[in-house]
Amino acid sequence: MSVATESRVMVMTEAIHDALDVALGIDPTVFQLGEDIQDPKGGGFGIHKGLEAKYGSERVRRTPISEQAIMGAAVGAAIAGMRPVAEIMLMNFIAVAADQLYNHAAKLRYMSGGVTPVPLTVRTTTGAGMGFGAQHSDMLEAQLVHTPGLKVVVPSTAADAKGLLLSSIFDDDPCVVIEMNALYFGAKDEVPSGDYRVPLGSARLAREGTDLTLITYGRQVLDCLAIADQLVGEGISIEVLDLRSLQPLDTNAIFASVAKTKRAVVVHEAVTRGGFGAELSALIHSELFTELAGPVARVGGANTPIPYSAPLEQAFLPGGRIESAVRALLD
Repeated sequence: MSVATESRVMVMTEAIHDALDVALGIDPTVFQLGEDIQDPKGGGFGIHKGLEAKYGSERVRRTPISEQAIMGAAVGAAIAGMRPVAEIMLMNFIAVAADQLYNHAAKLRYMSGGVTPVPLTVRTTTGAGMGFGAQHSDMLEAQLVHTPGLKVVVPSTAADAKGLLLSSIFDDDPCVVIEMNALYFGAKDEVPSGDYRVPLGSARLAREGTDLTLITYGRQVLDCLAIADQLVGEGISIEVLDLRSLQPLDTNAIFASVAKTKRAVVVHEAVTRGGFGAELSALIHSELFTELAGPVARVGGANTPIPYSAPLEQAFLPGGRIESAVRALLD
């Protein structure tokens, strides 16, 4: 992790903007492309506001409403020696550009014997609970992690949003940065200034505990910390491990935490069935089977498209089921 001498409190959108500003400032091969990212709007959430004025329209480029065009242009630019940062406004729309991402960006380095790196960064946002509807809210991280050649990160703090994004931009492999929109203005913390990077593949111990480990990432880190705070009054000590990076994965941190607490619950927003939690559960059972006090539990979204109705959308989210899973495993 880079060492910074100064910092200031930012919300996540400000931290992402800061990372993009730093990247554009230190490397002329970095450029950004996406829908409506030029001034005055600066993108759907205003993250790029002011960057076109500072760096010009050649480096902050507005695109047509075509995810295929965005991804295809970004892959080509990366092969040609640039470091594009492509914004796919909503994660569901990665499916529209899946061929370019899964069959080209992810495989070109391998298929060229290492000769052709693809230093592409894809930024995308998603998340239930915001009233965006079923076609705009899915967490699809399991599909990305399942694709060899892609790196995948999910920040839960403003500082990590900056540090992981900068590490992704200057990585020579294609990286997908998943930003959960519920955290855009809800995650507010001290963010180091300048060229601050968080290494890919490094988990963060968000809270120490001794009785059980909650393993999670993104918005659900806040949910898990809230449960841990609630249960400490009953003498229950919960450890919270924020993965931050799903690929590469910090298996050492996972195994060390679960070996200590003997119990683990994996929490993510994506539907439970076929989710990344199943992979984590299998890894833990394979490595620590004889040390576990009980089977690894999984808590995820309901196995349904994300509802538009506000009460049903809240019922879809896993937050209300975390405590029950923790108590069941402790009992």
